[in-house]
Amino acid sequence: MTTHENETIEHKAYARIGLLGNPSDVYYGRTISLSIGNFWASVKLVPSKDLVIVPHPTNDLVQFHSLSNLVNRLQSDGYYGGVRLLVAICKTFHNHCKEHNISLHERNFTLSYDTNIPRQTGLSGSSAIVCAALSCLLDFYDVRHLIKVKLRPHLILNAEKELGIVAGLQDRVAQVYGGVVYMDFSKKHMEALGHGIYEPMDIELLPPLYLIYAENPSDSGKVHSTVRQRWLNGDEFIISSMEEVANIGLEGRTALVEKDYRKLFDLMNRNFDLRRKMFGDDALGALNIEMVEVARRIGAASKFTGSGGAVVVYCPEGPTQAQLLEDACKSAGFIFQPVKVMPSFLNDVDIGTMS
Repeated sequence: MTTHENETIEHKAYARIGLLGNPSDVYYGRTISLSIGNFWASVKLVPSKDLVIVPHPTNDLVQFHSLSNLVNRLQSDGYYGGVRLLVAICKTFHNHCKEHNISLHERNFTLSYDTNIPRQTGLSGSSAIVCAALSCLLDFYDVRHLIKVKLRPHLILNAEKELGIVAGLQDRVAQVYGGVVYMDFSKKHMEALGHGIYEPMDIELLPPLYLIYAENPSDSGKVHSTVRQRWLNGDEFIISSMEEVANIGLEGRTALVEKDYRKLFDLMNRNFDLRRKMFGDDALGALNIEMVEVARRIGAASKFTGSGGAVVVYCPEGPTQAQLLEDACKSAGFIFQPVKVMPSFLNDVDIGTMS
């Protein structure tokens, strides 16, 4: 579809949950992730005379009450506004098009964003902003049919790498594709194709899932550091454990297809237990571990949605057990929500660029 010159374009990208296999996507592994409708980021593109990136009124503060107010804000939220993300995807998109001889018109635009994805919860809030912005750029320049779906997660990740964000592809794949996606990031595929093998799955295969998160979570961005270096150094324990985590992704695919939810229960718990052994309690944080334990104490399966800050839960005994979980979360001071799984986002144009 060709975009009209004066048309306002707006896209949303949703939070994602790493259901099984994470964090093996960074280690040539396999994962299953899903896009959820509980939270999202939206980006609006309006044609304009000059190219303008609009700061968010609360996420990109440049005005403070005092010096101590500035310092306190940095201590709680860091330097992580969304303007830098929008600037980075504009650069990455431009460079990709230039490298692949995709011509772009010379008209300008104004980009603005909003988000309700809770900060530092491991629900991929940063990549959601970048993903939504990329969708706007694809439509504004009418090049959606020229940039393959399988390559778009790389563009999003490359924009974040520009800013020093350390992450893998699974979040971006889930946010580009929507729905439930099984992903194989084996070294063979990554080196031969430049991307993984991404297989959308029927969202009806999932049992009811629940989300737990803390209002004031610890920073989820510090968890990968020592494990990554040990893996690069050839640490046998880390390598074998990460291979087992990757196998959980593969086994989970079979479990979902067969609707073997007892197996899913075991795999979710095993996934977290392996992560805990590799990273250690100090790196995971007491608050994050307590979220997992709150669910396990009432007999549910639980694991991180990402690097920490939020937990995905499966209650094998159904609504009664889910009510127990909700009550336990209230007592512990955690927020509880049923997971709303989003359907696939791919349209006819996207499907035509998948191969």
